[in-house]
Amino acid sequence: MIDRTTKLRWRRRVRRRQRQVEDIGSQTEENLDRHFFRRLGRLYEVRRFILAWLMLLVALIGAVVVQTRALGDYYLKIVPVAGGIYSEGILGTYTNANPIFATGDVDTAVSRLLFSSLFSYDADNILVGDIAEGWSVDESGKIYTVKLRQDIFWHDETQLTAKDVLFTYQTIQNPDARSPLFSSWSGVKIEASDEHTLTFTLPNVLASFPYSMTNGIIPEHLLKEVAVTDLRGSLFNTIEPVGTGPFKWGGVEVVGDTVENREQRIALKANNKYHKGPPRVTEFILRAYLNENALVGSFDRGELNAVVGALSMPLSGNLAEEYNISLTGSVMIFFRNTQEVLQDAKVRRALTFATNQKEIIRSLAYSSKAVTGPLLPEHIGYDETLMQYGFDLEQAKKLLEEAGWMSDLSGDIRVKDGHKLSMTLTTLSSAEYAGVATQLQKQWRLAGVDLIVNSFSQDELQSLIGQRAYDALMYGIVMGVDADQFAYWHSTQADVLAQQRLNFSDYKSATADAALEAGRTRINAELRAAKYKPFLQSWRDDAPAIALYRPRFIYTTYDKVYNFQAKDIHSPTDRFLGIEQWMIRTDRAVN
Repeated sequence: MIDRTTKLRWRRRVRRRQRQVEDIGSQTEENLDRHFFRRLGRLYEVRRFILAWLMLLVALIGAVVVQTRALGDYYLKIVPVAGGIYSEGILGTYTNANPIFATGDVDTAVSRLLFSSLFSYDADNILVGDIAEGWSVDESGKIYTVKLRQDIFWHDETQLTAKDVLFTYQTIQNPDARSPLFSSWSGVKIEASDEHTLTFTLPNVLASFPYSMTNGIIPEHLLKEVAVTDLRGSLFNTIEPVGTGPFKWGGVEVVGDTVENREQRIALKANNKYHKGPPRVTEFILRAYLNENALVGSFDRGELNAVVGALSMPLSGNLAEEYNISLTGSVMIFFRNTQEVLQDAKVRRALTFATNQKEIIRSLAYSSKAVTGPLLPEHIGYDETLMQYGFDLEQAKKLLEEAGWMSDLSGDIRVKDGHKLSMTLTTLSSAEYAGVATQLQKQWRLAGVDLIVNSFSQDELQSLIGQRAYDALMYGIVMGVDADQFAYWHSTQADVLAQQRLNFSDYKSATADAALEAGRTRINAELRAAKYKPFLQSWRDDAPAIALYRPRFIYTTYDKVYNFQAKDIHSPTDRFLGIEQWMIRTDRAVN
């Protein structure tokens, strides 16, 4: 227990400390009154001094803020970053992603994003390896050996081997598969010497053969059990595709309840194990429209990052960028040589002389390059001394008179044996082709020729081309990077039994045939160029067609797409060159 003396001592200590606290509080109040409250009145006397210091302080703070922001702008730059969903609008319908069947714009786009090929093109349009790491050809020029990369995996993580490549091309060669690539691979013997090496043995030398190996490869392990006759109906083609490309299948949905607003949305996910590196965008959505107005409307509302295939694409304010990309092809006027009026080479040459190519190109809504014959300047064998005849109206009139077509005093259209010099021009229904056709009507009328223009939709036009139901056809063709134009001008390709039948002029010339055959079977570039010279001479003099200009591919983006390569391409799907590097998001980073 605590005794009474201790308790008294604690009480004295507590009281002493209370008095100390009271003394301190009293002193504090006295000091506060003396040093603060009594001096507040003096602030008025030094108000200017205080105001000056406050203004200086504000100025210093402002200067620091401005400098900080300026340094931020100097050291921090807007840079593209990975991430985001890329959405592209396109006209057409999705039906088949399988690369050995895909033909339409939508199908080939989906196929290109899902599947890889043995070879592809680089930014300079040079053929380079994709799945293949290299290739060689033997001295005979008939045996090609292709080595495959060993780091290629299907989207289901199965490794790609030579069996897949062998399966792909043997399926194409099977007529029961009904692949549009069948004719390109007819007669080619394909063997796999090991899991990563293949040999292709050709029946004849074909210099352009490596360019045939740019189609997508399909998986043997998923399709080997499917009968060839059933392959076109396989779910693999539509909702279960598995490839090795930069994107993997996500799904497809159809929205809209009418033709005007119906669209298909094909969702693709980034393949993070893609052999060229994972795509920088996380998802790619291809939106396929049946109606152009619906496509343009979605773009104007900012729902799409880009649009392709619209014939008239208005720019949406300052955000839109339009890429005018030249294709390695040509818009030509093909004369059906079997048509009565056009059987005479003098008439065809006269129409060539009557065509003012420069005026036609100037009338286009975009800049374009002139094409002056069946070969492009980058093709082996191109010879600027053997170009098609240029504009010369007097020479055109002279040739028509030599062909028996004389001026009639009663009108401006020439006449022969009581028949007027009249013909039809069949073409695609578009503003561009309509403008060119109008120019041709005016130009040819000055020479005494009546030109009637008939325009059709793409489907209707394809039907008429198949039937050869035209006098002259204005059409764009893909000529590619190689000089081999056999498919367009060799007489066998005019035959009704030819699978593709791309000789739209029904042109037949023994000299041209021999030159085309010789040129495509020479590996040496100089010898090959020499072999093509008779073909160029015959083509110029026979005038089976008039070459006009390179067609364009228009790619319109709502905002900047970083790393998009707007260079000359061979086909619209080549717009995806380097797509794994595309970026649409930005952020500030240290410069």
